[in-house]
Amino acid sequence: MTENKKVIPPYERTAHYYETDRMGIIHHSNYIRWFEETRIHYLEQAGYPYSKMEKDGVMIPVLSAECTYKNAVRFDETVLIYLKITQFNGFKMTIEYIVKGKENGDIKAIGKTRHFFVDSEFKPIRVKDKYPEVYNVFNDNKEEE
Repeated sequence: MTENKKVIPPYERTAHYYETDRMGIIHHSNYIRWFEETRIHYLEQAGYPYSKMEKDGVMIPVLSAECTYKNAVRFDETVLIYLKITQFNGFKMTIEYIVKGKENGDIKAIGKTRHFFVDSEFKPIRVKDKYPEVYNVFNDNKEEE
């Protein structure tokens, strides 16, 4: 962790009706989408929006995604999604997520995504030298496991 660490607030998300399943709870597939929304939120809050990153020629494909469900989220319930960068070396990255109920703080789900960095031609890249701004936005906010 560096001195440049910026405190990023959690992503706040209210569950939509169309995201529910027949049991009246949020369908499990939506959590992965919420993780993506949280990454976009993170980059905006860090001052380097994903749209700028792509315009600069950097993309971050997902290598894997996982989610463990703890408590159901229902329609119109608001959750806070916390993001933590637990591994980053300028080539690959691991992000962990905790989804908590806004009202009572109960843990709804925990998850993890793994990524790597590619250029606009989908060739793997190391961002430290060629894209120092991209490197810093992740390295300055990574946390040790």
